[in-house]
Amino acid sequence: MDEHIAPDACIFCRIVSKQAPAHVVHEDERVLVFLDIFPVADGHTLVIPKAHATNLLHTDEADLAAVIACSRRVAAAQRRVLDPDGIGVFQLNGAAAGQTVFHYHMHLIPRRQGDVLQVHSRTPGDPQRLAALADQLGGAMTAEG
Repeated sequence: MDEHIAPDACIFCRIVSKQAPAHVVHEDERVLVFLDIFPVADGHTLVIPKAHATNLLHTDEADLAAVIACSRRVAAAQRRVLDPDGIGVFQLNGAAAGQTVFHYHMHLIPRRQGDVLQVHSRTPGDPQRLAALADQLGGAMTAEG
């Protein structure tokens, strides 16, 4: 995998620019939040900076701060909507660490007691369920302020 992909070839940049579809949960001037189309669990959410950066080491500090602050709001929404036993927060840097999309992003994965620990899935989520969850989580984030 090419860890130095150009922004115009990056799927997450294409989602940010609305050239590719996503089940968007939240958006502000710095971050975009959407559901993973290959979810490990119901409500598996990604938080990305809108500006392209390959990984943690290349991401602007203000964007990092925005991603973590937004991740906290997403986790609160997941707790309110899905009532998980826990929430896994994962961030991978480089192919050797398991990064598969080379645009910095944070995974927030609702967890249930006994779930197998994993960050990626190869099974696509049900589009109707993803759309409904995006609306519910987005509504919970809006209600929180």
